[in-house]
Amino acid sequence: MIRVKHIQIPGLPTKKPRRLYVCLPRDYARSERRYPVLYMFDGHNVFYDSHATYGKSWGMKEYLRKSSLPIIVVAVECNPEGNRRLNEYAPFDFDYDGMDHMEGLGKATMDWFTGPLKEQIDREYRTLPDRANTLIAGSSFGGLITLYAVTAYNEFYGGAAAISPSIWAGGWDLRALMAETPLRSPTRVYLDLGTGELPPGDRAPLAELFEAAAALSSAGAEVAARVVPGAVHNEAAWEKRIPIFMDYLLHPADGSEEQLQGEGYYD
Repeated sequence: MIRVKHIQIPGLPTKKPRRLYVCLPRDYARSERRYPVLYMFDGHNVFYDSHATYGKSWGMKEYLRKSSLPIIVVAVECNPEGNRRLNEYAPFDFDYDGMDHMEGLGKATMDWFTGPLKEQIDREYRTLPDRANTLIAGSSFGGLITLYAVTAYNEFYGGAAAISPSIWAGGWDLRALMAETPLRSPTRVYLDLGTGELPPGDRAPLAELFEAAAALSSAGAEVAARVVPGAVHNEAAWEKRIPIFMDYLLHPADGSEEQLQGEGYYD
């Protein structure tokens, strides 16, 4: 069951409503159990092709139906006005070819995610609110702010998946943040990048990916960094990685934490 409502986010530069998606397990109404929560960026691209910017979603609804994972997925639509999505997902100011200097509003975004949004979700739904059961994920600029979130807001998130993250836009500030911020245990982070995303002859994005992975690992996280042969930069490519990063975040290889069990079938 997916509940959709329109919201506004105070403190961010648009008053235009955006959609908030809350995907609940089918057994939610019949049980009294509590569930982990995965927060996702670019929520309009997560569940429905008809809502997706380019007509193809991640297919998360279909994945949850097939996998039966008992987890709540909360996804928030990005700022729908112009390039303001980039502002809201950038943790620091940055420059981008062909655009004016971009103000990074990632802190304001994450203050809302970890404050009003999380408080609302924990109040209205039966969640497991501790950090070990609170995850976050995103792609592209959503992947960039995911890396920022799991580092700067590590007291809230025990796991993160940064898919094709736009690390370049974080610059030296993001590198310094990851290098200087000790992470709590457990923290599990998944990063990846497709070779089809690389500009011809440019291997810098791969170096940035593994530098970020090394920094997070040195800070105390358990990290998986993957290069995906041939994968390009779109939702269809990211959909194929859902089973991989979900399994990594939810099922520790050493078996030290209880794996998710039970009915989790989704509409």
